Amino acid sequence: MMTKQRRYEALVKALHADVFRYAVWLIRDRAIAEDVVQETFLRAWKSLDSLQDESAAKSWLITILRRENARRFERKQFDLVDIDDVSVADPVATSDGNAQNRDLRRAIASLSDEYREPLVMQVIMGFSGDEIAQQLDLNKNTVMTRLFRARSQIKEIMTKDTRFGAQSNG
Repeated sequence: MMTKQRRYEALVKALHADVFRYAVWLIRDRAIAEDVVQETFLRAWKSLDSLQDESAAKSWLITILRRENARRFERKQFDLVDIDDVSVADPVATSDGNAQNRDLRRAIASLSDEYREPLVMQVIMGFSGDEIAQQLDLNKNTVMTRLFRARSQIKEIMTKDTRFGAQSNG
């Protein structure tokens, strides 16, 4: 039987990168994602004894992360800014590969949470439909429908962008 310290270290070593990657996609701010991941692993340490099945550790940590992210909104009151007054520079270079990657990221970011979250969980985290359903407390058929619709919306967005670019470039 491993000691609690060794179990925890093995858990962090094996899953930290995946949990952090998911946090960045979920939160969309690297610094805040780092804080939420730190809180996630702190809570994981405190309740490590409740983890009975090591194969479920990734799902367990994602659940903790999602709850920590929700707590962040309970604690903080956000300052509101008029979107028309904000301008954001695009730091990504405009080479074709970077432009396509940037456009795809924008397309994914434009999806509503109900479509974006299962898509990111499948593509980035490698979760199956059953695992996503369990994490989001949804029926598997609902998850599969949302994944299909997410991909369809991204395809439509990317096709519109390509047609628009072709028309404007003549």
